[in-house]
Amino acid sequence: MASKQGFGWNGFLVRFIFAIIVVFATYNPEGVSYYDWVYDALPEFSVIKAFAGVILLIAWIILIRATLGSLGAIGILLAAAFFGLAIWLVVDGLGLSTDNFRVISYIIEILLASVLSIGVSWSHVRRRVSGQVDTDELDRG
Repeated sequence: MASKQGFGWNGFLVRFIFAIIVVFATYNPEGVSYYDWVYDALPEFSVIKAFAGVILLIAWIILIRATLGSLGAIGILLAAAFFGLAIWLVVDGLGLSTDNFRVISYIIEILLASVLSIGVSWSHVRRRVSGQVDTDELDRG
């Protein structure tokens, strides 16, 4: 059953945190990620690593399908351009070094999580602003 309160900043924050967790759990420059966990032990592979990989894959599919469904290709391109330029402004304004791999990795991962969280949230935002409802289900009656 849907909540009667509607979508707000708390709902967006939950989606953003979910996207951050998925993105950074998959890979991060600190070496504590699924990628590092699997890559460091190759060719050895265990069922727990496969299970964790499937969980991450499910999370990625949820995020990507929702983002594609609500934003579409052009919307994703515009969101990536918006966040990319916003990050560029921050990097340029703060004088961050772009030669540092860790800085670039964090910037790209935050950009990706931002686009995914906007994509997952966009249908709710559009409904609040325009009153239009998005749906993937067709009436087959």
